[in-house]
Amino acid sequence: MDHALITTAFELDGYKIVKNLGIIRGITVRSRNVFATIGASLQTIVGGNISLFTELCEKTRLESFELMVKHAEELGANAVIGMRYDANDVMSGVTEVLAYGTAVIVEKK
Repeated sequence: MDHALITTAFELDGYKIVKNLGIIRGITVRSRNVFATIGASLQTIVGGNISLFTELCEKTRLESFELMVKHAEELGANAVIGMRYDANDVMSGVTEVLAYGTAVIVEKK
């Protein structure tokens, strides 16, 4: 799927939606490793970006995004509209990241 056809909007300029295939999602659940937590705790002493957590968050979002795209492709979609992320703590140190949207088939106008 062309990632240019994945949007947070509910329409794609220059395209018309010809079929709505329904909600799609990709879910990833991650835990922090003890060493990263210690390293991140040390980074908080000096302030600024906590790069260890930033990297973990980016990897987790990318994984959930890729799973969402795979789900859309399995349904035959060539685009995703209304794409969003959501995150919830499952337990202390464990977070679920959900990427979701609506799988659609679009054609150029």
